[in-house]
Amino acid sequence: MASHIRFVVASILIAGAALFLHARKSTEFVPPRENFASFPYRLGTWVGSDVSIAPDVLQVLGPGDFLTRTYRDAAADDAIVYLFVAYIPSQRAGDTLHSPQNCLPGAGWLPVHSSRIEIALPGHEPFLVNRFAVTKGAQHGLVLYWYWAHGRAVASEYWAKFYLVEDSIRLNRSDGSLIRVATELGQDESAADAEQRLLSLLNVVFPAIEKYIPR
Repeated sequence: MASHIRFVVASILIAGAALFLHARKSTEFVPPRENFASFPYRLGTWVGSDVSIAPDVLQVLGPGDFLTRTYRDAAADDAIVYLFVAYIPSQRAGDTLHSPQNCLPGAGWLPVHSSRIEIALPGHEPFLVNRFAVTKGAQHGLVLYWYWAHGRAVASEYWAKFYLVEDSIRLNRSDGSLIRVATELGQDESAADAEQRLLSLLNVVFPAIEKYIPR
């Protein structure tokens, strides 16, 4: 019953946000930014490689700029971390950010446990992010993600929609982004170790991302 209520509330918020944003006729402000194509491949000891996005996935994502890379810590010879960042310059035409909760099952990963944890990254006050333990057959993985817009980190999809409407009124902006990191657990590796790997990459990614996702 509780999950059904949350679904109904989320649907109302999303529909209301879409109707409101569509009704706004004034030209909105889209701040200048650099494209993700120039995002650094080397961040500290981490080295990245591009991952292509399938055309059908791009169609679902809609108009925007997307960063999809794998990063490996060359100093530690550590496991791969998958980095995905989506930036949508305008969400007034119905092109909104998609929750990874919908994307992960489509890629074969099933959530087995979800929670929220507080993380602290350089240049920002501690904030909550979503933490998902996932499985695909015999594989186990860990995912962290949150919504990021105008210098504000939000874990809740509901609150992200609320702030979308508020910022459209207050700032005449509807741009926003989603940041997600994921990694597979090695044999006999704990989820805590995998979490530290994700945070290690985020600590070097986050300071570099400011000019790509304007405040």
